[in-house]
Amino acid sequence: MNFRQQGITETLALAAALALCPSAGGQQAAPPAVRQLSSYDLTREVSLQGAVVQYTSSSSASLFGAHATVQTSSGTIDVHLGNARLLDANHVSLAAGDSIRVIGENVTTAQGTQFLARILIKGNQQVALRSVRGLPFVSSHQRPSAAPSNGPEGGVR
Repeated sequence: MNFRQQGITETLALAAALALCPSAGGQQAAPPAVRQLSSYDLTREVSLQGAVVQYTSSSSASLFGAHATVQTSSGTIDVHLGNARLLDANHVSLAAGDSIRVIGENVTTAQGTQFLARILIKGNQQVALRSVRGLPFVSSHQRPSAAPSNGPEGGVR
């Protein structure tokens, strides 16, 4: 191979390598909130009890989805409830003044600490909002039955 052919071959190889670079850009690390959900741990779950101060079915702040501001004996906590359609499908409504119990975990995200609810209990209604790995259920067809039991499973303290 002469010098000119070798130069053309090297140029084509470089061009091919550069052409593949944009596709590598699509393989970015998962957003901080998603990375943190993988660290959800049942042994760190806690139970909060309090009164709803405010409820919103969709939030653009922090984690998307339903949020409830809950006044507990320890202070006010923003609770991420996941998909509001799951609450609707289970005929659970939340309004200011409602007394609820939430089982979940505080998880650190890029926006700060967020309480992720796995189970919501209001009166005699109990709804599983997340998997045991902390991933929110997106429809009532994807979650296990939330029938009342003797007590919620997991590492609740």
